[in-house]
Amino acid sequence: MTGHVIRRWVPAPLKRRLKKFLDKDLREFKKQEAVISKLPRFTTAQILFLRKKFTMVDGASFLFMKKEIFDQQIYRFNADNDTPYIVDCGANIGLSVIYFKQLYPKATVIAFEPDEKIFGVLNDNINSFGLSGVELIKKACWNMDGLLQFYSEGADGGRAAKDFDRQQIVQVQCTSIKKYLLRKVDLLKIDIEGAEFEVLEDIESQMGNIEKMFIEYHSFVGKPQALPEILAILKRAGFRINMHHIGIYSPNPLLEIKNYNMMDLQLNIYCSRV
Repeated sequence: MTGHVIRRWVPAPLKRRLKKFLDKDLREFKKQEAVISKLPRFTTAQILFLRKKFTMVDGASFLFMKKEIFDQQIYRFNADNDTPYIVDCGANIGLSVIYFKQLYPKATVIAFEPDEKIFGVLNDNINSFGLSGVELIKKACWNMDGLLQFYSEGADGGRAAKDFDRQQIVQVQCTSIKKYLLRKVDLLKIDIEGAEFEVLEDIESQMGNIEKMFIEYHSFVGKPQALPEILAILKRAGFRINMHHIGIYSPNPLLEIKNYNMMDLQLNIYCSRV
């Protein structure tokens, strides 16, 4: 029986398993994954990722982001051209930027990251991958230009400081992103740990230029929830909305609401034109 016939009669699920087994990059990463998962939190380390040198600042957050971005492909979208314009609010260490440039190599990506240490790692990773058409901006996305008190969590949880944040508070530059939305935006990605309402309210007048949006919504313990206001803004802008529950999970929220890092709810909000 020829190899062609064997391939033809192999069931699709088995084909996928064989492909994964034979994929050298994936096999090599699986070996690293076991090591990464055992690292203490907030440990900076270098690994090989997609055959490139890659620096991470926290193993747990790296594995979570890698699963979401590259395995589940939560940022995958169709553009009507091969040179899309993408604005990435909250680029962290660069996995989202690398994914966008793999999806659309000719894309222009504007990426924001305010944390000094994280920005340095982001810059190193983008350079390691040799990516062009990427502009990195060391500022927090906010509703004005100026300075902002910032909680530097050390991984993927940095945010505009809340009144309950007592340690690891630094001052960062912040900016309104309205000036970056004056042209057609193929995708606006917002993952900024609780500042999404301030930014969306600020840019509502520019939303006619935006084709698609991804927003990670964050709710904090004891703080007003801005989800109704966010959904109202998106509805007025003419977006069709889909939501996925992620991260913090309360199996019986009428009995007990769990929280992590003072957050009690996370949602991925997908926005497309009707």
